[in-house]
Parts: sequence; structure tokens; C-alpha cells
Amino acid sequence: MSAMARKKAGGAWLLFWLAFLIGVTVLFMVNMERIKGTLSETRVLEKLFKTGKTSSEEETAGDLERQIQDIANAAAEDPSFAGKGSLAEQVAPSGDPVQSEGSVQQGSPAELNSQLQQGNTALEAETAVGVEQNESKPVQEKPGLPGKTVERSVYLMRVDTAGTVLWTSVKRDLPASNSPLLDTLESLIKGPSATEEKQGLISLIPKNAKIQNAIVRGSTAYISFNEDFLFNTYGVEGYAGQRRQIVLTATEFSNVKDVQILIDGKRVDYLGEGIWIGSPVSRNML
Repeated sequence: MSAMARKKAGGAWLLFWLAFLIGVTVLFMVNMERIKGTLSETRVLEKLFKTGKTSSEEETAGDLERQIQDIANAAAEDPSFAGKGSLAEQVAPSGDPVQSEGSVQQGSPAELNSQLQQGNTALEAETAVGVEQNESKPVQEKPGLPGKTVERSVYLMRVDTAGTVLWTSVKRDLPASNSPLLDTLESLIKGPSATEEKQGLISLIPKNAKIQNAIVRGSTAYISFNEDFLFNTYGVEGYAGQRRQIVLTATEFSNVKDVQILIDGKRVDYLGEGIWIGSPVSRNML
């Protein structure tokens, strides 16, 4: 084949391919929307290039969306639903731990100190509310179990002939109820019975002292007294003695390790001169 013939043949092929590409381009542009729809439905590109979410992620996301929608629907139908826990708690996977009161929290010392202060403020506010309610309402009898009693220990003291102070655990049968700590402390502040007085037992707790509230948080008993608890006619030894009676009696309960004494629901640093009550007091601190 001559050079001229080869040149003509090459030009013909070039025109053919150029016409072919133009035709394909036009066809693609005319059917672009249809092609996009097909690719989207079949997810060919995602499978080829492994883009987008995996099937398990999509299923999880879909389940989460459905749960959120179900919760939203339930909230719309039931106004009280809002008080049944936060949205995060309701849709959290069942295997995730849920932090409860008293559990260990992690964070910087500054954060933990801030949380402790917030907790103390909330506790004092709650106790103050309890004090106000107790003062404004008549005292009601606590629910008990008819005919049943429980033996409880309270701490009194005696002074022997040598002048030595001896602390004594006294057993008392108290009616069984749902507030054993409060019942035991109220029995303590009433002082010794006639029989106990004959045995030489006395109490250093001021006679006009009254318990306003008693709750246990974690292993600490928070006990609120009226202001009369602050005045002891026996001086420093009297203040130390009344603190000892309260702490020893409360820690007889296995779930109580220390005691925070409050006055009218608030923290006070000292009883009298130098008897510390500004933080929880344990037996080892007496």
C-alpha cells in the first residue's frame, strides 16, 4: 500500500473514532439522570471503591433512628414520658454501663473537687428542705411491723470511782420499721432509762437536742440536729462526748462507716472549741 493510501486509511479511522466518541458523549448526556439513578440504586460505585457506610453501620444507624422516632412518638402521646429518663439513657445499647449514685467518677482533681462541692450543696439543700418540712408539719408515726422488735445498740457512758470515763454499748429493743437509723438515734438522744441511770449510765447529748433528718449516702450517714445540739454545759469534754455517742451509735450499722453532723441541714466546722464536725467523722477519728 502506498503512503498516500495508508494516510487516507488512517484519516478514515480517526474520523470513525471521533464520531464514535461524540455519539457516546451525546448519548451519555441525554441519559445522565437515568444513569445516576441506576448507579445510586445499585451502589456500584460504593462497592467498587468501598466508600460510604458498611451494611452493619447502616443497620445500626437505622435502628437508632427508629428508636429515636419511637421515643419521640411515645413522648407526644404520653406527657409523663419525659420523666422516664434521658433520651441518651433510653437509646443507649444495653451493654453500656450506666453510672449510678455512689459510683466512682474519673476526671481531673479540679473536676472531682467541683463535683464534690456540687454534691455537698445539693445534699445540704435537700436536708434543709427536710428540716423545713419536719418543722412545719406535725410528727407522724413511722410505719412499723406490728408486734415485731429489733435489738439495737446505743452508746452511753459512766464514770468509775477513779474518775475514768467508760463508754458502754447498751442494747435496746426498738419497734421494727423502715427507718432503723433514725429510730436508734432518737432512742439515744432521749438519754438513759431509769434502769440505766441506776447502773450509773449517763448521756452527754444536750437534753433539748432534736434530730431533724437522717439519711445515708454511700457509706456516710448525714444527721441534722437543731441548734440546741451546739450548746453543751459540760464544756469541751461534753462536746467530745456527744460527738462520740452519735458516731459510735450510727456506725453500729454495717453500711455506715462515718458520720457527717449537720446543724439545721448545714455544715458547721466545730462543736464548742476544737471538736471537729466539718467533715465526716469515723470511729478512728474519735
